[in-house]
Amino acid sequence: MKPLSLLTVYCLLSFLLFGQQNKTASAKPKSAGTSTVGTKQVRPLLKTSMDSLSYAIGVLDGNFFKMQGVNNCNQDLIGSGFNDALKNKSMLTPQQADQVVRKELQKLTARKIQPNIEEGNKFLAENKKRKEIQVTPSGLQYEVQQTGTGSKPADTSVVKVHYEGFLLNGKKFESSRDRGEPVTYPLNQFIRGWTEGLQLMSVGSKYKFYIPYQLGYGEQGSGELIPGGSTLIFEVELLEIVK
Repeated sequence: MKPLSLLTVYCLLSFLLFGQQNKTASAKPKSAGTSTVGTKQVRPLLKTSMDSLSYAIGVLDGNFFKMQGVNNCNQDLIGSGFNDALKNKSMLTPQQADQVVRKELQKLTARKIQPNIEEGNKFLAENKKRKEIQVTPSGLQYEVQQTGTGSKPADTSVVKVHYEGFLLNGKKFESSRDRGEPVTYPLNQFIRGWTEGLQLMSVGSKYKFYIPYQLGYGEQGSGELIPGGSTLIFEVELLEIVK
């Protein structure tokens, strides 16, 4: 996500929580758009379009940060930060605030994906003991399933390949064979493990790659199918170097 986009989302969340804080602190027995029972505040009543907008912003921002691993926050400080920004008295510049949020989200992400990293490291440590496995200096592991007789591509080549990709649990997340159509793409625009591994192959070869997360999709992963920190397994057939 781009820096300004993250900062915008964070500010929207601040806006909502600050508004809720002010409503709760009101001396009136019932705040506008809020239902109360005794001294206990219950779910808000969406009476106006502004109520609906405010609540919708809260739902979207709450879900966003929950997905990042944020389970709690200090609403008092969120409200103070929002109010200080309106008065141009912020203790942090927008850039500093953005850096703080990003740093904390990175910590949460690291903790979240650590089990995937450990699982991958354990698998690769055992896998490389097999006699048919070869390991490159980068940590890429590969297994030759079929040796072709054609040329080998350079990193600037455009290649046509068939492939299937798997997580360590055996789940297939992508397959050109299932689609019935090979992929044609510049070799240097694949993930690093592919760029390196395909240069070892001659046209007509079939290899099985075991790709550490650093040579795959890194800590971020890819969409919902490939979690961050995942070691990946690919079965790849090099069909052609496209001229």
